[in-house]
Amino acid sequence: YRISLILLTLTCLFCFSVSSYAQEANIQENNNPVILYSGTPKKYEIGGIKVEGVKNYEDYVLIGLSGLSVGQVITVPGDDITSAVKRYWRHGLFSDVQILAEKIVDNKIYLKILLTQRPRIADIRYHGVKKSEREDLEAKLGLVKGSQITPNLIDRAKILIKKHFDEKGFKNAEVTIIERDLADNKEQVDVDVMIDKKEKVKVHQITIDGNTVLTDKKLKRVMKKTNEKNKLVNIFRSKKFIEEKYEEDKQLIIDKYNELGYRDAQIVVDSVTPYDDRTVDVYMRIEEGDKYYLRNVTWVGNTVFPADMLDEQLRMKRGDVYNQKLMNERLSGDEDAIGNNYYNRGYVFYNLDPVEVNIDGDSIDLEMRIQEGPQASINKVRINGNDRLYENVVRRELRTRPGDLFSKEALERSYREIASMGHFDPEQIDPKVVPSQSDGTVDI
Repeated sequence: YRISLILLTLTCLFCFSVSSYAQEANIQENNNPVILYSGTPKKYEIGGIKVEGVKNYEDYVLIGLSGLSVGQVITVPGDDITSAVKRYWRHGLFSDVQILAEKIVDNKIYLKILLTQRPRIADIRYHGVKKSEREDLEAKLGLVKGSQITPNLIDRAKILIKKHFDEKGFKNAEVTIIERDLADNKEQVDVDVMIDKKEKVKVHQITIDGNTVLTDKKLKRVMKKTNEKNKLVNIFRSKKFIEEKYEEDKQLIIDKYNELGYRDAQIVVDSVTPYDDRTVDVYMRIEEGDKYYLRNVTWVGNTVFPADMLDEQLRMKRGDVYNQKLMNERLSGDEDAIGNNYYNRGYVFYNLDPVEVNIDGDSIDLEMRIQEGPQASINKVRINGNDRLYENVVRRELRTRPGDLFSKEALERSYREIASMGHFDPEQIDPKVVPSQSDGTVDI
């Protein structure tokens, strides 16, 4: 940006220069002001601020964006004006900014801010995509007719479009967004979104090194979404390469090793390199580590359930493979997991932290540290979104009522009962539990 440095007589406006590189000026307060580039900057009190050039915002809003205010003492030339201009540019809504000195009276300076607003979108056209794809993009991008077009909005739209098609396997998609001025309206532009999806990128080959416990074939089957093309075994599996799904598949490999007792397994190196324009090669090297077994399990902090009952619920005994997947399922994942037994009795503040307290050779001792907390009763049950039925009709189906002890099982049953009424989309029924530890209650 550049603010022009202009010197005028008393009958005209004069303005001072604001540059991002250097400012050297001295405004003399006399009948014929002159600019001394070697002069010393001078302090002025802002006596007034005007804004011109923008129709859709109140003046006080626009002045507020500058960071300048009446009564403020500024240095001319100096950083105060430069910073104000930068603030306008960072906001992204203006294509041109000028700050002028309209007049100087004694030690007071009167400023005029001239802004040129960026144009608004008159029409948006998508090229290179189907109607359904266009509708998906419209819902994501925020490019709407009548909205102001800014560099940030354009950059965000490009990123979202690339991500959208990357998730569908079009890793090489190219996006260009063009603004076209309207001949009869300088305040509006037409926007063309040009999309070249290219070909879908598929997996040519997966190479795995360092594995001895699990074969390449078994590891490739563990991965759900990253599969080699031209392999009969993958005929009904996705062959597209999607970065997000690849990361999930790498975690599935580690989970599989953990399930078999290899708690230290890790993928130490992996890479994705182009094989040709349409395919990539995937490489990973695995360090499997040692296999571990469970030795002792100690329960700490439990008062609701005795240790022998918790041992029985855990279903893991001394000498078993240290299966972290099974342990997590028995602690919180399964319907009859230890955590759910607590939640069904009102212990919403319950927490269990399995800690490896000793590793001796290939044996691991676990200490199950439990914080039970108080039992919580239901305080309020709020129902939102029902515009077809009276609320009391919905409440009749609930198994969670104020005053009852909280129960996860009862909450799930309430969900099923409401869904079975046939009046609501089951996927849109979203029970939320809001606990309050201060008074030991929950709102639903």
